[in-house]
Amino acid sequence: MAATDKRYRGGLKRSSNQLCNSRRTAKFLSMIPALILILAAVAYRIAAALLIHSGATWLSNFAPLAAIALCGAAYFPPKFKFTVPLGALFVSDLFLDYYYGVTLIEPQMVGSYFALALVGLIGLALQNRASFKTLLPASILGSAIFYLITNAFSWLSNPGYVKNFAGLIQALTVGLPEYSATPTWMFFRNSILSDLFFTLLFVACMNFGRKTSRARAGAALPRVV
Repeated sequence: MAATDKRYRGGLKRSSNQLCNSRRTAKFLSMIPALILILAAVAYRIAAALLIHSGATWLSNFAPLAAIALCGAAYFPPKFKFTVPLGALFVSDLFLDYYYGVTLIEPQMVGSYFALALVGLIGLALQNRASFKTLLPASILGSAIFYLITNAFSWLSNPGYVKNFAGLIQALTVGLPEYSATPTWMFFRNSILSDLFFTLLFVACMNFGRKTSRARAGAALPRVV
């Protein structure tokens, strides 16, 4: 009887370990589509910036920045919520700043990452109910936050803007004359469209990854006979 009880407890322990391993595997597998999407989005950001530099101004600000910050904070495990999304964007900034020959640390970049951190906090607040229903409206709010903060930083730091309310309105609407071909409001429009598009892709990838990982984890569980 004692030997049987010992074998039974040993079987329970092995089953528990297998279940924990299956859950860890499922969690990792569910992240793979999102990680691939982040890498693809960063590659797209670099390619789009180079195309804009070549004259494709219609791509201006059609970028995945806020969507990555929002969805990364909503879906990733705690230690990756901000490090992976913002780290990936920082690497792309390193490349682009080197390509354009500009300084890495400047007020505009500080404003951008501050805005992305706030967008990430929205994703963090939605992590327990992340879905199309919650994240798509949140992406519009994230676009507005990014737009207001980055343009306010531009107004404060760029000597071309008059430091009064009229100068702030100029920064939020048309921008400086040298950028008149692409007014600020067009940047905002493209931000909303791109954030909705990339958020939609991100949520779809996470749902697909979770569904696939659950199926694999379920197949790997021990059968009780």
